[in-house]
Amino acid sequence: MSLLPVFLKLEDRPGLLVGAGSVALEKIGNLLKTGVRLRVVAPYARPEVRQLAIEGRIEWVQRCFEPEDLDGNFLIVAATDSPQVNAAVYRGAVARGILANSVDDPPHCDFYFGSVVSRGALQIAISTEGESPAVAQRLRREIDEQLPQDLGPWLEALGSLRRQVLETQPRGEGRKTLLHRLAYRPVCGSASCPSRQLALAPLHEKPEGAAGKVYLVGAGPGDPDLLTVKALRLLQSADVVLHDDLVPQAILALARPGAEILNVGKRCGVKSIAQEEIDALMARHALAGHCVVRLKSGDPLVFGRAAEEMAALSQAGIPFEIVPGITAAFAAAAVIGCSLTSRNGASNVIFSTGHRAQSQPSGQPARARREDATRIVYMPGRDLRPLAQQWLREGLPADFPCAVVSHAAQPGQELRRTTLAALGDAPPADAPSLLIAGWALLESSAAFDLEEEGVAVTA
Repeated sequence: MSLLPVFLKLEDRPGLLVGAGSVALEKIGNLLKTGVRLRVVAPYARPEVRQLAIEGRIEWVQRCFEPEDLDGNFLIVAATDSPQVNAAVYRGAVARGILANSVDDPPHCDFYFGSVVSRGALQIAISTEGESPAVAQRLRREIDEQLPQDLGPWLEALGSLRRQVLETQPRGEGRKTLLHRLAYRPVCGSASCPSRQLALAPLHEKPEGAAGKVYLVGAGPGDPDLLTVKALRLLQSADVVLHDDLVPQAILALARPGAEILNVGKRCGVKSIAQEEIDALMARHALAGHCVVRLKSGDPLVFGRAAEEMAALSQAGIPFEIVPGITAAFAAAAVIGCSLTSRNGASNVIFSTGHRAQSQPSGQPARARREDATRIVYMPGRDLRPLAQQWLREGLPADFPCAVVSHAAQPGQELRRTTLAALGDAPPADAPSLLIAGWALLESSAAFDLEEEGVAVTA
């Protein structure tokens, strides 16, 4: 049976609650928040119920339930410890066409009390149709922990601003779009508040000084569950999302409905757009007053060309903020189940790209061998022979452990184990891939049963 979720206005309406024990006390607390005129019928009552009656917050009728008690009520709750009495209350309410709830007795309920999360005017009610109130309570706690505590005052300010928009702006798609944009922005009481200026300016004009902001956001390795809370919040509020090619659709789907989403990345070294054009796009949208998310795979500060973009934004006088993400190296290490800084095998971690890992400055000798470091190579390329030969020339041993991880933390992730001597003969890995090498890998085999974890493993 499907339920219709509704929120009832009960203020100053008559309601009846039969029972005055522990269960009834909980329902009294829920009902009094609504402003209902509550009458309680029970021969005995808990001290807390008696005190509420003394204070005049409820009316307590000290006797057993009688069918006539049902007359004239808008809503009825049966909360005694007698199933027979509760059933009689429900049957009488149904006969009179009054909504009734018999506590902990789903067949005798026209409605259920949901587990509620409140932030001022915002209420989120959760119901399991009586199947498991404990599950509803668990979900309520989880939602409550994630919602900002100041959401109530913000919603009140937003509601006031919304009413001003409805009074001053003409009907149409422009006003509708404006209201949706405001739902993702901070609102303050100041007359210079950017959101207030945006709301009250003519729809065809940009408010003076209403420049937007650019966020360089890390999308992580590709699993939406590995996004930071801040990254998710920005995605859900952005007007424009400029994303790398490796950011998967599952993450882009989290963007605000109506947001402009543009692919500005490159794949396998082939650019779809020049860096100067990306800089110009960020600037143009920010100067138009938009919230711009420059969404980068992994972490924006690890081989993400953030330096060029920060310089361009600074030169244009556009405010920006860095939002870190989980870089691919950490996701790949998690797939393998190894610590990058194992006490027994690695006191250093070296990050490089496939090109940098094998290139040497002209006229300078090869780097001294560093067996105590875990080496991370982003974008190692399809042919690993040059890299393997370079490391062997540096003095790394032939049995130096290596692993290539493809699509880390994404569906179809794959792990290939090998040694430095055999690295050049390894078949090409699907992009995006990452190479990890170091003695720390020897400690990974006992940590995870990768095949059981759904990771394709080859030697």
